[in-house]
Amino acid sequence: MSLLEIKNLALDFLAGEASLRAVDGVSLHIESGETVCLVGESGCGKSVTALSIARLVPAPPARYVSGEIFLNDRDVLKMSKTELQLIRGGVVGYVFQEPGSSLNPVFRVGAQIKESLKLHQPGNATDVEVIRLLKLVGIPAPESRIKDYPFQMSGGMQQRVMIAMALASKPKLLVADEPTTALDVTIQAQILDLLRDLKQRLGMAILLITHNLGIVGDMADRVAVMYAGQIVELAPARELLRRPLHPYTRALLASVPKLSGGWGEAIDEPAFARQSKGAPAREDVRPTKRLTAIPGHVPRIGHFPPGCRFAPRCPMAKPECSQKIPELIEVEPQRWVRCPFWK
Repeated sequence: MSLLEIKNLALDFLAGEASLRAVDGVSLHIESGETVCLVGESGCGKSVTALSIARLVPAPPARYVSGEIFLNDRDVLKMSKTELQLIRGGVVGYVFQEPGSSLNPVFRVGAQIKESLKLHQPGNATDVEVIRLLKLVGIPAPESRIKDYPFQMSGGMQQRVMIAMALASKPKLLVADEPTTALDVTIQAQILDLLRDLKQRLGMAILLITHNLGIVGDMADRVAVMYAGQIVELAPARELLRRPLHPYTRALLASVPKLSGGWGEAIDEPAFARQSKGAPAREDVRPTKRLTAIPGHVPRIGHFPPGCRFAPRCPMAKPECSQKIPELIEVEPQRWVRCPFWK
């Protein structure tokens, strides 16, 4: 059985007497040692789906309506509070976006990492282990940095501390929710390189949440594209980037900036990733045309259109698209699409 298997998960948010569906019939699995990217615009339900893995979405206002979440062969939705405390960090660790908001500003970073150790590895809750973790994530002079407060560190260093906290309990699955948000491109590349290296060294699986398809080909084994609470396409990363099938996936790829000078078509390895690997700078690389934008916006929960939820923004939409919600079907081996007109 997979390390993580989500089956037909449905989650609502209660707003007064109304019940608003935020995640609708999501099914996803992750194997040990695998990296899966969950991609989509803001408001698609990516973070809610990820938080549901360890039942971190407060209930209420959330309500887990149906489905199953198996983590290490155990159904998370049937666990007691004590059991949940053991898997939160112990089996699945989280790295959230904007580390400056996640770290406590009044405690030293060493103390915050040590707190995580006390919960899951009490025998290792020492300065020696904290220093080892800081070295593991590439923080220089960790012996002195454990005494720093978060505000004394750059955004990239803060994110490395967050990764160290997540790794303190030796999780089997690391959920990285937009880990490069608000970081400059050089630091983004460093954080992604760090995640790749840690995955290989520690043998853990990664669920990487992002809206940037430019980093997918360099990180992911498989990609799940999410829109309005539903997965609309699921495929091996290279296949999806080479030949996207769902109109929404095509629109996301079309909106990624392309460059002239011979690099423009290599969307699976963005310029900053190449430069981080020591590739020489290219002076002849420049934007070729105006950026392509997806018209409209992601519908708010409780205001989903009838039928296909992407239909109001889809250039391929037909009258029947607004009549019935399409099923997620396997159209090719390991390729799933929620669109009857994918060809």
